[in-house]
Amino acid sequence: MTAYQPTLEPIPYSHAGVALTGWLARPAGTPRAAVALFPTIANVIPLMEDRARRLAGEGYLVMITDFYGEPIESFEASFPFAEKVRADNAYYRARIIAGLDALREIANGLTLFAIGHCMGGQAVLEAARAGEDLAGIVSFHGVFPTTAPARPGGIRPRILICHGDADPLAPREHVLALWEELDAAEANWHFHSYARVKHGFTDPDSNTKGKDFLDYNASADRQSWNSMLSFFDEILSQNA
Repeated sequence: MTAYQPTLEPIPYSHAGVALTGWLARPAGTPRAAVALFPTIANVIPLMEDRARRLAGEGYLVMITDFYGEPIESFEASFPFAEKVRADNAYYRARIIAGLDALREIANGLTLFAIGHCMGGQAVLEAARAGEDLAGIVSFHGVFPTTAPARPGGIRPRILICHGDADPLAPREHVLALWEELDAAEANWHFHSYARVKHGFTDPDSNTKGKDFLDYNASADRQSWNSMLSFFDEILSQNA
């Protein structure tokens, strides 16, 4: 028997006059829930496509969101695009929420999660800070500072953060500031930290990009993926 191989179908949406494209992976049967997958700074790369398909194989309806609305030629080329979209926090959050809303239209009332990697990990935290109605969010090697911290009682989803303790883009002072912010917001959060693990630990291509802050770590990749699945299972069982 051939294992189910979900395809990715384009989902057009827009924000602030920018045409965007989500990429949707459907499970073989009735979806357990829906997951908005916010990609890395390089946007829709093969890693994101693979993780969307893997999650669809676990029974989830998954859409990769679009940060920029145009193709990104390389990892390096993504930096100015990211700077532009993140220059204004309100604009950035609106771009994030546009992706969530595009999936909501398709999800038809399913429980909604959001996950993100790198810039996407930052994005899902911004969605939580903005008070988005999500059951849970998961950040993989995200970054933590924000110009608009969460308000007390303003965070609705449960939070799982999977972090490399040796990530220079998210040093311990940023970690501690995030913990203080989440506590002040009365959030329900879990924080998993992996010793001697750097940024980009879920991406096997991290070591090919010539950046000292990047490094793939198979153990952290595996442990964080399994933690996410367990996190989703727990939330769905409690909501059943």
